[in-house]
Amino acid sequence: MIATDPMSWGEAVFLGLLQGVTEFLPVSSTAHMDIVPQLLRYPDPGATFSAIVQLGPIVAIIAFYRQKLGRYIRGILRTGTPANIQPGDTDARLGWYVLLGTLPLIVFGYLLEHKIDTTFRRLDIVAFSLIGLGLLLWLAERVGTRKITMNRMNFTQSQVIGWAQVLALVPGASRSGVTITAGLFEGLDHESAADFSFLLSIPAITAAGLYKLFKAVRHTHLGAELGPYLLAAVVAGVFAYVVVRWFLGYMEHHNTAPFIIYRILLGCALLVLLHFGVLHKRAPNPPLTTGHAALPSLAARTIAPPVRKRIVCKTPHPVSGASEAVLSGQEGWVRTVQPWLPPSRGRGVLQRVRSRTRCCYSPLVFRRFEEGNGTGVGQAIGGDRRSRAGIPCLTFSS
Repeated sequence: MIATDPMSWGEAVFLGLLQGVTEFLPVSSTAHMDIVPQLLRYPDPGATFSAIVQLGPIVAIIAFYRQKLGRYIRGILRTGTPANIQPGDTDARLGWYVLLGTLPLIVFGYLLEHKIDTTFRRLDIVAFSLIGLGLLLWLAERVGTRKITMNRMNFTQSQVIGWAQVLALVPGASRSGVTITAGLFEGLDHESAADFSFLLSIPAITAAGLYKLFKAVRHTHLGAELGPYLLAAVVAGVFAYVVVRWFLGYMEHHNTAPFIIYRILLGCALLVLLHFGVLHKRAPNPPLTTGHAALPSLAARTIAPPVRKRIVCKTPHPVSGASEAVLSGQEGWVRTVQPWLPPSRGRGVLQRVRSRTRCCYSPLVFRRFEEGNGTGVGQAIGGDRRSRAGIPCLTFSS
């Protein structure tokens, strides 16, 4: 059965905790947010939830570094350009290091946005990223001198770490993981590598989070889901703040060995689960676009079986006029022939296409789906949300 109700408060707390705990550790929050909901058979939280829940860690990291950020911003404004940095002006120098080190990630993130949201978001890629970065982090621990503090770091070292963030665009790599690894390769001590990694994260995740939130709210009508989503963001923010404080203290006297072991074990376990079919390589959350081009991505959105099915209804929905649909996994999208329908409140990202396209897509929920004889009963929620009449459907694989 597929849930049509908004995300439960319990799910929101759990997913918020998961996001907050993993956001700043070198274990990849993206990997965990892809793996755990599928493993627990939760419905895919979707891009809107991901955008909102990330606000919590953003606020947490800004709050934690508020004093340093204030000094760095004043240093940037005081100097105007990196060429005007005076010897001994550490605040201005580190402020410019953070700002310039963020530019590669912003540029490549924009250029590769479609691939990040589609091609890269496969669980086998996530598994190999977890293992590969774990091995790189192990190598950095072996060869790094760990003699340079953040205040003594030079421009080249800071930009090597900044460019390393580009690798974090591959899910499973972990933004903090790649920057800490690069910092250790450049000779930084553990605490400085983690400290500069977190400082670099502030403009990166803030820009990315606000961009995703802007795209999400433009195309999604939130109703009852908003409360659990905001709760998840609060929980994520609280735990992210605690984790940042703990991790910096931990890195003063310890290395990253536990996280290396965890990454490699998690990646290997993920490959085993994929091999035996416990988890499935699934398409990512659909991009937030409008128009006919959105249909393939919406149809591919899945959390369980990766087999796409086309459903042709015997009779149109009495209100929405639904006549066919595409279902993949636990979520489907129904095509209608109405020139315009109000957006539904069903869980999804793109609720409708613009009216001039003379069609729209609203969530289709299957209360019963029998693989044996290829028939099932669907329930379209669109047009008049109060009407929930079932649609007899015939199905076949496409």
